[in-house]
Formats: sequence, C-alpha cells, structure tokens
Amino acid sequence: MEPLIVLIGVTMVIFVAGAAGVKRLRPWPVALRGGVAAMFMLTGTVHFVWMREELISMVPTFLPNPGFIVTLTGLLEWAGAIGVLWLPTVPWAAGGLSLLLLIMFPANIHYALSGLATKPEDAIFPRTLMQIVFLSASLTIMLYYSRQRSVRRRSLNETNNTPKSVHN
Repeated sequence: MEPLIVLIGVTMVIFVAGAAGVKRLRPWPVALRGGVAAMFMLTGTVHFVWMREELISMVPTFLPNPGFIVTLTGLLEWAGAIGVLWLPTVPWAAGGLSLLLLIMFPANIHYALSGLATKPEDAIFPRTLMQIVFLSASLTIMLYYSRQRSVRRRSLNETNNTPKSVHN
C-alpha cells in the first residue's frame, strides 16, 4: 500500500506545484515521472532494508538464488527511478520498469497465494490492482515520451528537408 500512497502523493504534490506556477513542473507527465521515481526509489530501498527477508520469501521456489534476485531487482528499480528523471532516458527507463513489473508479477501472485501475505492489501485482488496502477503509470510515461521523441524527430526531418530559397 505504501508504494501506491507514494506514487499518488508525490505525483499530486508535483502537479500542484506545477499548477501553482513552478514552470518546470507544469506538464502532467513531469508530475507522473516524479511519482513513479519516488515509488521505485522506495520499493528499491526495501529490497535492501526493512522487508528484504519478506521479499526473498516471495521469490518462487523454482528460481535459484532468491537473495541475488531481490538484490538485482532492487538495483534495477533504483536505476529505473533515476532513468525516468533524466530526459534522454525517460522512455527506456519507463519501458524497463514496465517490463520489470511484468516479470516480477508472478512473485506477487506466489506471495498472495502462498499464505505468506498477512495484510488485506497483500491478497491477490488488491495486489493485482496496485500492479495494474503501477504498470499503467510506467507505460503512460514510456508512450508519452516515445511519442514526443517521434514528433521532435519528424519535425527536425521536415525542417532539414525543406528546400532553401536561392537568392541571387
């Protein structure tokens, strides 16, 4: 539940700051990027502190070396969080985070169905809904910035391909 609260809370704070006149924070995708980055910094951090053992227990038993998997996914979450904040890497980072969410979803199902989950929000239905929200946010960022990049490229190509007038 905490990641969802961070995603929504940070997104709203940045959105309000943009609406209040902070120009760099004005576009809604910037607010969403901030919320996604904050959420993945939080979830990446818990791979190393607070919930590490719980996350290791979430890894399906058929996968080898669960401690390494938890460490790797935590590092990937941090990298993705930083990547969605740096404009040149936004679409790639958001795409990577989306892929990571999809790859890690079986661990969430395993956790919810294994009897390890103790809180109501850890049951399969709420956990799946939260994953859908997280995936929707990361895919929205990826698609928005991929389209923006395509539009900029097309605009540059059109500008470079327009005939120049010849003056004698």
